[in-house]
Amino acid sequence: MGDEAPCLYILVGPTASGKTDVAARLAEALGAEIISADSMKVYRGLDIGTAKPAGELRQRLGYHLIDIREPHERYDAKQFADDCEAAVRAVHARGHEVLIEGGSALYLKCFTEGIFPGPPADSAVRAELEALAASLGPQALHAKLAAADPKTAARLHPNDIKRVIRALEVFRLTGTPISELQRQFGRRRRDFRFRLAGLRWDRQTLRERIDRRVDAMLAAGLLDEVKRHCVRAHAPGRGMGMGLGKTASQALGYRELARHLAGDVALPAAVSAIKQNTWHFARRQMQWFRRFADVQWVDCAEPLAPADVASEILRHWAV
Repeated sequence: MGDEAPCLYILVGPTASGKTDVAARLAEALGAEIISADSMKVYRGLDIGTAKPAGELRQRLGYHLIDIREPHERYDAKQFADDCEAAVRAVHARGHEVLIEGGSALYLKCFTEGIFPGPPADSAVRAELEALAASLGPQALHAKLAAADPKTAARLHPNDIKRVIRALEVFRLTGTPISELQRQFGRRRRDFRFRLAGLRWDRQTLRERIDRRVDAMLAAGLLDEVKRHCVRAHAPGRGMGMGLGKTASQALGYRELARHLAGDVALPAAVSAIKQNTWHFARRQMQWFRRFADVQWVDCAEPLAPADVASEILRHWAV
């Protein structure tokens, strides 16, 4: 891979790590447009709970892959890889640099390393596995994966039901573990040069930041935002699919508050669940990102100074 290959800049980090503010400083310094690598920011109307950047910031810096799907629509890593490819080419054609920022590690891996040619989803197999998870619990489903594909089971948390089901589905349909089919992972594509940086926090501080952000989202109207989608789903003349679809309904904050609105849990319990589930998600994100090669990690502390963090990253990137 020669220096003639165009460079892509990538900023990663767990939720609530301050990526949006640091990315804005990096983009300004690099003359870059920002491509969001976030599986939930793609959905229109999921604004507060996904911590989308402010409209003024999005207009000024030219964000991409935000608000490109309706909440009832499906979106996955393959679609992201295709959309990201198109966005990168368009930005480079305008003579600008590209900064990819986000916390969806699988999406980033699929773009930077490719996607294995697995079988398409089988609705019958998937429904059977989803029913099994609902009746026996995620641990039982994970145990089945451990028996069929120990390597994949070792890297997936039992609560990561979506990916556990996909791995079992692939094994059921092909007879081959998904870990064998995904051998291209770890071999980065060679038509780009990649410069990666990550934001790293100590566990206690990150957990406190998550709790404060959840409180701020609720104060900003998150419950009303979720309520609008729930009302939309049950409005006369509309099908359930016009509310939150299967993918969007898994967004942190939305699924817990939807349970509260359905009368299943009290609001304080739902809020506690959001904070706990977001913390578990952040830990899984860091586990994923630690597998990424060549990440320049920057240790962050309170109060976060985005300009200083960006300057440190630029020094490492020698820009």
